[in-house]
Amino acid sequence: MGLNLEQKKAVVADVSARVASAQAIVIAEYRGVNVGDMTKLRAKARESGVYFRVLRNTLARRAVEGTPFAGLAAQMSGPLAYGISTDPVAAAKVMHEYAKSNDKFVIRGGAMANLVMAPKDVAQLATMPSREELLSKLLGTMQAPIATFVRTLNEVPGRFVRTVAAVRDQKAEQPA
Repeated sequence: MGLNLEQKKAVVADVSARVASAQAIVIAEYRGVNVGDMTKLRAKARESGVYFRVLRNTLARRAVEGTPFAGLAAQMSGPLAYGISTDPVAAAKVMHEYAKSNDKFVIRGGAMANLVMAPKDVAQLATMPSREELLSKLLGTMQAPIATFVRTLNEVPGRFVRTVAAVRDQKAEQPA
């Protein structure tokens, strides 16, 4: 059953709002993928914060029109599923992982602001660590010198206490 004009406008408005705040869009052909598998993919995408939707290409073209993702319109043909995310890596990671396990789900391309990506570029993006992983590595790197300095400072009184305890034990062992 087709959508009427008002429903189409609502869909375009919803997708346009998602695209306006997006960092990356990944498109994939889903020809031959069964409904159960697509439902699992939707759940995984939702869990990762990715807006995942199967959408008519004409509506998708209207949604990206006038945005930094407008270059992606040239790749919009055939039955496509769209992954839109505010994290530049999340959509690529979710869809790439699913494409590795399902050969009927084929990544056709993607885009970041003013940059259209080929399928191999999306695969490279998917292998990058996420923003949270990069931030945690940076924080760990920044904390390492401080933690070492604190351990060094703590070692001085610790060594003193161990020395006093050793002297106490030594005197306790000696006959009075």
